[in-house]
Amino acid sequence: MSMRCLIVDDSARFLEAARTLLERDGIRVVGVASTGAEALARAVELAPDLVLLDIDLDGESGLELAPRLARTAASVIILTSTHPLDDVQELVAASPARGFLHKSKLSGQALRDLLGPDHWSPAH
Repeated sequence: MSMRCLIVDDSARFLEAARTLLERDGIRVVGVASTGAEALARAVELAPDLVLLDIDLDGESGLELAPRLARTAASVIILTSTHPLDDVQELVAASPARGFLHKSKLSGQALRDLLGPDHWSPAH
């Protein structure tokens, strides 16, 4: 069974591109959200295995949203951004997120590498 993913980003263009890319790589995108409130509601409703969360949501901080998402859903959170990791490394480390992936590097394989083999067993 493939991993179920929720993508949270304020860019409709990125949401569409990321969904296409991840689904082509065998990751099921079960939903998308563009605001914190929408992300929290979707996380409760869909119970995704993975939340791909943009650090910069329009007028909101993905870093502030991450702990709320972590409390709401038992999902693994991966932060994403167009900023280089060096600029946000301490913030990512202080968050409940499992890791960080630059938007330009997004792929199913990059997520698998970041999460490790435990998340990709046939039992999931």
